[in-house]
Amino acid sequence: MAATDLRGRDFITLMEFDREEVETILDTAHDLKRKWIRGEPHRLLEDKTLFMLFYNRSLRTRNSFEAGMTQLGGHAHFLEPDAVYTPALPGEEKAYSTERISDVARVLAEMGHGIAIRIYGKHTGWRYGKGNLLIREFARWSRIPIINMEDDMYHPCQALADVMVMQEKLGDLRGKKFVMSWAYSGSVEKPLAVPQSAIIGASFFGMDITLAHPKGLDLDPKVLEFTKKNVTKNGGAFKIVHDMDEAFKDAVAVYPKAWTAQPTDGKTPMDPDKAKALFEANRHWITTKEKMELTNDAIYLHCLPADRGMEVTDEVMDGPNSVIIEQAANRLHAQKGLMALIL
Repeated sequence: MAATDLRGRDFITLMEFDREEVETILDTAHDLKRKWIRGEPHRLLEDKTLFMLFYNRSLRTRNSFEAGMTQLGGHAHFLEPDAVYTPALPGEEKAYSTERISDVARVLAEMGHGIAIRIYGKHTGWRYGKGNLLIREFARWSRIPIINMEDDMYHPCQALADVMVMQEKLGDLRGKKFVMSWAYSGSVEKPLAVPQSAIIGASFFGMDITLAHPKGLDLDPKVLEFTKKNVTKNGGAFKIVHDMDEAFKDAVAVYPKAWTAQPTDGKTPMDPDKAKALFEANRHWITTKEKMELTNDAIYLHCLPADRGMEVTDEVMDGPNSVIIEQAANRLHAQKGLMALIL
């Protein structure tokens, strides 16, 4: 394990960490998972408190953080928007319904040891980057670590679990072909956070990364530039294609998931009509048994929930190459590794 001290660090995007630091988090996660399987106590955060602000509903994120803090000996407070005044930026306050983030962050920092936040989509007016901006405002004012539980740009906790399951199933990831692909959905309300964090995460480990999507569903240029530079630094390769079949050929890991047509200028909100038209024109972007046969016996990943019959068929999702349950389970272990180090 790398000798890296991460105490007190915010965790907003993996782009703010180096390879040694990411490896340290994952090494710790694997170690704590082995302890959990063996039933060995690992109360590394005894009597510590994590505040969790959820603006978006969640199954895996909420329960993995709550269970993780309990298993580490601490406690997680679940705070939904109706339970607290809505944290606001300066100039965005409304009488008796909001509270400035600087005040919320500083008060919570006096009562606990970490603040985790999940905010994207309709809660930000579908303006790309607004959720990330709110989280960074918390980080600016808080003297305890801030954890991004998913915003409109990044989902770094999911990325840790993604890499972790690939390490378990594929071993050394160097040179292994990983495909992050768009997939059709009946809903256009899908943020860019998961695909962006997935390629960022893979770029630390020497993987041969292929990003596949129809034209018009581009990811953030800053994320693409980082990924290109990181694969150059850490080995591997990165390319973008606009054909799902081409992308799947010879892959050993595929991750097909919908994301919306989202302007990334931070000013222009998503146009749902334009996104809907683009989605409907690409209904054939679905993961089927036939598409999986193009791969090199690839494992199938998805962050869940998946839109069955749209993003993927039941035959694939419940098939022998699907690792979605192990991937979801690793949310618990990856986040425990993270929290044990930064809290």
